[in-house]
Amino acid sequence: MPANVTPEYEKAEQRYRQATTDDERLAALQEMLSAIPKHKGTEKMQADIKRRLSHLRREQQKTGHSTGPDPFHIPKSGAGQVALAGAPNTGKSSLLVATTNAAAKVADYPFTTIVPQPGMWQKDDIQIELVDTPPLTPDHVPAGLMGTLRNADVVCVVAEAGEVALEQAESVLSGLGARGLTLCSRPRDELAASETNEKSGLLIVNKADLAGAGTIDSLRELYSEKLDTVAVSARTGQGLEDWFNRLWQLLAMIRVYAKEPGKPPDLHKPFTLPIGSTVADLACLIHRDLPERMKFARLWGHGRFEGQHMHKTEPLQDRDIVEIHE
Repeated sequence: MPANVTPEYEKAEQRYRQATTDDERLAALQEMLSAIPKHKGTEKMQADIKRRLSHLRREQQKTGHSTGPDPFHIPKSGAGQVALAGAPNTGKSSLLVATTNAAAKVADYPFTTIVPQPGMWQKDDIQIELVDTPPLTPDHVPAGLMGTLRNADVVCVVAEAGEVALEQAESVLSGLGARGLTLCSRPRDELAASETNEKSGLLIVNKADLAGAGTIDSLRELYSEKLDTVAVSARTGQGLEDWFNRLWQLLAMIRVYAKEPGKPPDLHKPFTLPIGSTVADLACLIHRDLPERMKFARLWGHGRFEGQHMHKTEPLQDRDIVEIHE
């Protein structure tokens, strides 16, 4: 079975080949393992990546550069992973607490967050993983943080509404750009198709309830050609639904509900797949051998007859219900 690796995997592999330090190699290998398709055709490749990761971690332990698992590597979960990046005291941790059940530490003094903290943001039947990260400044980027941001599917730069917003946003965006990470508000499937090194992202202006609309409008106009600006408030909940919807658009995913023959579908736990996925892709998520065993599928959804018979190559749409027959 061919590997059929994704553009994200190829970019991570290129970063691995160009890496000059062990930390860069470690971050690239972790991203490769996260991005590689999980099916029978990539089992040897997955094993090789895990072997190289293990070897690199052992070497770091021998030289004293590592004392255990990398705290900056957050395994992906949910429909996608979104990293929050920003200057000190912009309210990243407050946003994590307001949107997820994570027990993040929130304080009014800087550098409260010292390692990435994940949390799961659930709305309806969609789960998006948010990752709060240590603050970065023009003079300091924590070791390992760039690996966390590159591994994420979307990066949100968080600034504090008011006069400091522009300075904070520019500081973070220029710091990321200097390290080879450029953000734009295009869905990740479009970026993959265009073979660009850009990553999907947003500018999040927190504490919008405490600032006038003029400042936020100015930011929207300034970054309109590259990065969308979303005004939110962790304290009042303002703009959070809009933010979630924009993340779902950038992740470019669909929800598909599976059902067993003769039983109702489970409408509470959908499978999430990239836009453009087929019935065979869903079958592979259910079980890696299922695409080879299946005979046909019945679909319920947009523009189809109820229970219409479909081949495994049929593209799926958001909220489709699929019944696979072996």
